[in-house]
Amino acid sequence: MNAIEVNGLGKTYPGFSLKNVSFTLAEGCIMGLVGENGAGKSTLIRLIMGAAQADFGSAQVLGQEVTAPEFTRTKDDIGVVLDEAHFPDGLNAVQLGRIFSSVYTRWDPGVYGTYLDKLELPAKKRIKAYSRGMRMKLALAAALSHDAKLLVLDEPTGGLDPMVRDEILDILEDFTRREDRTVLISSHIVSDLEKLCDYIAFLHRGELLLFQEKDRLLEEYAIVKLPEREFLNVPPEAVRGVRRGKYGVEALVERRLVRPDLPLEKPCLEEVIVFFARGDRQ
Repeated sequence: MNAIEVNGLGKTYPGFSLKNVSFTLAEGCIMGLVGENGAGKSTLIRLIMGAAQADFGSAQVLGQEVTAPEFTRTKDDIGVVLDEAHFPDGLNAVQLGRIFSSVYTRWDPGVYGTYLDKLELPAKKRIKAYSRGMRMKLALAAALSHDAKLLVLDEPTGGLDPMVRDEILDILEDFTRREDRTVLISSHIVSDLEKLCDYIAFLHRGELLLFQEKDRLLEEYAIVKLPEREFLNVPPEAVRGVRRGKYGVEALVERRLVRPDLPLEKPCLEEVIVFFARGDRQ
């Protein structure tokens, strides 16, 4: 079964358009959504969650069309963590758990309490005294405590210190040990996605430039560094992005389209994304 199916999805706002986005994410996988500020990541997530209405195209989540009335029931199977975790400041984590127990049919207070302990969140402390990192961890604890099949996370590690980020990534990886659990995570921190994700989707200026299995992506592309004169012999169709400097040319190329004797280096995910965004093949 596919956890998410997006077909030709588009949405236009003044000054911005999300254009014809299509991809399919199988259940049990972790997909990283990456792109610059304003690329359309949050817009895409809102469309997938049925929080905004598409101008064209369609989206299905856990087998249900997001515009159908029945999707309201499907949301019980989805855990959501947004880039700003908004909770009533006057409540504490225990009181918040009681509210969620009336929202989710499969809310498990025992699991919630376990995550509060694991994430070192003070259960009786008012949320207004929580740091940003603590609020994000609280949102994650809530999302993981009602037996969700799909987690949708929008910038959950942004602005957090490396130790907290690693803690969150470990929890997400553990979540998908069951084959029927899926994660869609949006992040500016590409190194986090490289550690965690099975698939990478790259949005750039409202267009989906890339959707591919991460390991295959890193195997298919390579970095080549050559003097300008030698770079002229690289087939233009092999080049996906170019960076020119004082001492020569650095380019992202498709391995299968270049000579095997070229000095090729394996790229990191961030390099692939940067070169794709540049799009300069000259």
